Amino acid sequence: MTSVAFQNYAQQPATPPQPDQVVREFLFGVQQHDREKVKSMLHPQVQWEQPGNNRLSGTKKSADEVMEMGRIMGEWSERTLRLSSIEQCGTNGNTVAVRLRWTAAQPTGKVLDVGNVDIYTVENGKITHARIYSEDIFQEDRFWGK
Repeated sequence: MTSVAFQNYAQQPATPPQPDQVVREFLFGVQQHDREKVKSMLHPQVQWEQPGNNRLSGTKKSADEVMEMGRIMGEWSERTLRLSSIEQCGTNGNTVAVRLRWTAAQPTGKVLDVGNVDIYTVENGKITHARIYSEDIFQEDRFWGK
């Protein structure tokens, strides 16, 4: 009887991971600079709203655009950009809010040390939308430039 129960369990369709699990896995991938993992957590047509009035601001309309933004951030920060903390995670349905802290430095002496609140929407185990809120958009604009 145990083997039948196990067999029936094994035939059940896999349920997608919970939205907060998806976001945490995505953010851990970001912390570890695991670009393959990060991209795998994004829906191919993800909508990513990056705040501010700088070279990186605006809506990205695909996983490729988001990954390119990340590559540019790494390049422009001389590979010092770090997701230094993931402070909170709250969930409402398929939406997840997370408080983060980012740090970076440029050879010119510009420093970034800013908190963000990111709001992610997750569908079928993929991030489909991200809206980023900065606690100090002026600092981000100065750091990333025009």
